[in-house]
Amino acid sequence: MIEMSEAYASYYDLFYQDKDYGTESVFVADLLKRYGLPRGGNLLELGSGTGKHAECLARMGYSVCGVDLSPVMVSSAKLKSVDEVVNQLVFEVGDVRTVRINQMFDAVVSLFHVASYQTTNTDLMAMFRTAAVHLKKGGIFLFDCWYGPAVLTNRPEVRVKMMSDSTVDVRRTAVPVMLPNKNVVEVNYSVQVKQKKGGHLAEFSEKHEIRYLFSPEVELMLELAGFSQVFRHGWMTEEPTGLDSWAATFVSVKSS
Repeated sequence: MIEMSEAYASYYDLFYQDKDYGTESVFVADLLKRYGLPRGGNLLELGSGTGKHAECLARMGYSVCGVDLSPVMVSSAKLKSVDEVVNQLVFEVGDVRTVRINQMFDAVVSLFHVASYQTTNTDLMAMFRTAAVHLKKGGIFLFDCWYGPAVLTNRPEVRVKMMSDSTVDVRRTAVPVMLPNKNVVEVNYSVQVKQKKGGHLAEFSEKHEIRYLFSPEVELMLELAGFSQVFRHGWMTEEPTGLDSWAATFVSVKSS
């Protein structure tokens, strides 16, 4: 599992300024309801980033404890917590593989491919056990990941993304390298940040290793961690996963 650099974490919200956190959170809430949790329960979010999903879920009535490895992102999440839901949000620095909170939850969610950043079986099992130890019996564990059949069908390509805000223009280039014996894509980011005032140009690079997962291995690991009744959806759709489902959503129930 990688720890994002301070530079990359600082521009995280700008990188994903076009991400529809609100619609995604409704999708998550609807799945939680479908599998037994009405809106308004208490959630643990593993890999909460800058808190945007957590805030959306809080606005729907949930209480959310968010955990993230990056102190920069946790600080950002705390700063942007709005008054009307601030009492429903807690953010902590922690590793999804090892963090232990003295609280039990109705559901654990992990979004935006945090599970795929667990690139070894040991790491992924540790994350699943973290979810299990914090769930009440019958509690729901929902996460998304890169889905192997689709990744291998539609291979990742070089992508360039341009972003800007009131102070900077940013260019991010992502160059993927397939590591087939690990079921991992190494994504090499190069980032250029140009200040609008003065034109100063800064550059940095970042490497992310992202694992693509397959249903049989996920189901086995969830079972070993104490889960049952595994359901699988395409991300942001009610359709079953297939060769075009780059992101899959898994929902399971704690069995004991």
